[in-house]
Formats: sequence, C-alpha cells, structure tokens
Amino acid sequence: MKPLITAAGAAVAVAGCVAGLLYLGPDTARPQPNAPPAGADSGSMAAGSDSIAAVGAARERTRAFPSDPAAWAGLGRAEIEQARTTLDASRLDAAETALGRSLTLDSTDNYDAVTGQGLLANARHEFARGRQYGLRSTQMAPDRPDGYAVLADAEIQLGNYPAARTAVQRLLDIAPTAAAYSRAAYDLETHGRPEDAAIALQRAVDSANTADERAFAEARLGDLAWSSGKVDLAEQHYRRALDAVPDHLYGQAGIARITAARGHPDTARELYGRLTERTPLPQFLLEAVELRQAAGAFGQGNEGAALAAQVRMVRADGGPVDPHLALYTADHGDPKIAVDLMRREWNHTRSVIVADALGWALHRAGRDTEALTYARQAATTGWRNALFRYHRGAIEQALGMPEGTRRLREAAALNPHLFPHRPQEDEEDE
Repeated sequence: MKPLITAAGAAVAVAGCVAGLLYLGPDTARPQPNAPPAGADSGSMAAGSDSIAAVGAARERTRAFPSDPAAWAGLGRAEIEQARTTLDASRLDAAETALGRSLTLDSTDNYDAVTGQGLLANARHEFARGRQYGLRSTQMAPDRPDGYAVLADAEIQLGNYPAARTAVQRLLDIAPTAAAYSRAAYDLETHGRPEDAAIALQRAVDSANTADERAFAEARLGDLAWSSGKVDLAEQHYRRALDAVPDHLYGQAGIARITAARGHPDTARELYGRLTERTPLPQFLLEAVELRQAAGAFGQGNEGAALAAQVRMVRADGGPVDPHLALYTADHGDPKIAVDLMRREWNHTRSVIVADALGWALHRAGRDTEALTYARQAATTGWRNALFRYHRGAIEQALGMPEGTRRLREAAALNPHLFPHRPQEDEEDE
C-alpha cells in the first residue's frame, strides 16, 4: 500500500484557481461613490454587498446613458467583480454582454472595455487571451493600473512568474491599493516569502476601501497563517473577515477548518454542510469529504456526490478544471480520469498549482517517474506549501528515493493540522 495523506485543509493555497481568478484579488477599480466607506458598520453587510451595490449603480448609469461606452464597460467590470466576491460565475455572461455593447459603441480607444475583456478572459481560464488583453491595455495606457492587474493574473496562471512579478511591481508603483498589495502578497507567498506576504496583506487591509476588500485580505491572511500551522492567528484573521462581511465564504470555510483542527469534527461538519449547501465549491466540498473520512464517517456524503457530479460535468463540457476536482478524483475516484483532466488543464494553464495536481494524479495512477517531473515543477518557485511538499515526498518515497521520507516530515512540520485519510482502494489492498 502506498503511503497517503491528502491534505485538503492545506490546499487553500490552491484557491487561486477556483472559478478562474475569482479568488486571486480584487479589481483595481476604485469603489463607486455610493459604496459604503471602510469604517461603515459591517454587521449587516452580506458577502459581495459592495459589488452588488456597484452593479446596481452601473445598471442605472447604462439606463440613463445608453449610448455611453464607459457606462457599459463599467457595468461589465462590476459584473465581473460581483462574480469574484460571490463566486457566482453566471455573472460572467452578463459581463460579456455589457463589454460587447461597450466595444460596439467605441472599438478604437476603449481602455475600460479592453481591461474588462482581460478580466473576463482570466475568470474563464482563458489566460492566453487574458495576457493579450493585458498587453494591449498596458500599451494603450502605460500609466494606468488596471491593465497590469490583468497581465499579472494571466502571467501567473501561465506560469510566467518573472513577467507576473514585473507587472505586479508596476501595479504597485502606479497604484498601491488593496488590489496591488493582494497580488504582491500572492507573488511573495508563491516564492517562499510568507512573512513578506503577510506584510503586503496587512497593507491591503489598511488600504481597503470597501468591506469586501477588507474581508478578502483578512481571509488571505488567515490562509497564510493556516498554511504554516498557526491556528490561533488564522482564526483571528478569519473572524476579522467575517466581521467585515458576515457571510464571507472563505472566512466561513476557514472557521470550519479551524474547528476541525481543534478536535470538533461534528461542529465542523455542520459548518461545512451549511457552506456547501449555499456554495458547492470543489475546495469546500473536498475539505468536507476528507473531514468525514478523518472522523471515521461512512461514505462521502452529499459532498462526495456533488463532487462526482461536477467531475462528470467537467468531463462532458470540456471546460476549465478546478485542481480540487482532480485531487478528489485522484484520491476518491479514478486516478486515470484525474490525469486526463489535469493534462487538459495543463495545455493552457502552467501554474505550479496545476503542476502539483497533475503530478499527484499521475502518482495515484501509478506513474511515479512522470509524476516526479511535475512535482519538481511545482517546487520551482520555492513555495513553502505543505501540500506540495507532501505530494512530492510521497512520490519520491514510492520511487525508493531517500529524500521522500524527509520531505514528508517537512510537510508535517509546515502544517500539522492536515486532514489525513486513506482512500477506499488502499484500505481494500490491505
């Protein structure tokens, strides 16, 4: 039997691929004048309330000025921001319609619509197109920030990390806002500098202009603390995210994760149940499934059924593949299907996250020599990621490499609060 600990609890770093780039960072556009100020009472604010208000205001503007390309571009970008904050990808179709209307009205010098098209492409995992729009917009207006945000997001997902860092630095130079600091933090974390990433995220908190921006940065600080096993600190940040936006999805997921780590699996399962009923995101579903198995519950529950249904849907429609679906399929389903899914994603997304998921799928499918190539690719940026390190260690151990055992110990030291389980197929092999 191969040793196996799949760590969905450590996989929050993978969330950059969830729903395109909906989790990577907020838009660079400044809030609408009628958005709640940073110091407003947030107790009544729901998840995405700022972005929902912005969409309403943008729609009013298009009704008042139906021939104004800027109004339609603003609506498109507001729809994309709402999709990001609520994780409702259906808003992207409305964004496409609005941006198309804007470009119909002005196809020559429409910076806002071009950057909006880049945001839309990135959200749909069309990162090569996102990069094209990012380059076009930065050429149109070298001193405006939005194009650099689009470009940075695309370059990250294409695996062009030096180019992404250049874009992020330019973004910081032009507009040191919460959006810029969030992207800088992601770059720093990915390159093995979590302490500097925490400083950047705190600056994102301090410069936030909306409750959504503040909640986003606090939740990312929670993820950063959790990834290094700092449970108390992680909880503080997750609760601050929920103070800003009471229904913040990643704040709620973080509290569920913390609850499980503190030895209260039943309560954690209730929290995950409410969260996944509302938002059946692969990451949340996978964490719930692995919590069930760690607690000795029978079967995978409704969460496993939802994940299996999502895998079938992704296989059928040929769309983007969330790495959590591949990890679920590799450990709880058919690893060969997981390999096929991640190879498809690798064709147009070359991030270290995708490299890790593909390597793990290959390992579970018994193809360890090839798996090691991708595990090493996942390590090229120096990310101190417990999940990545565990995966590589397990692959090396399966190949009889002595460093595998050391790597597994390092993973456990990085984050001892992983959700361990053994897939059914391994239990049957005993």
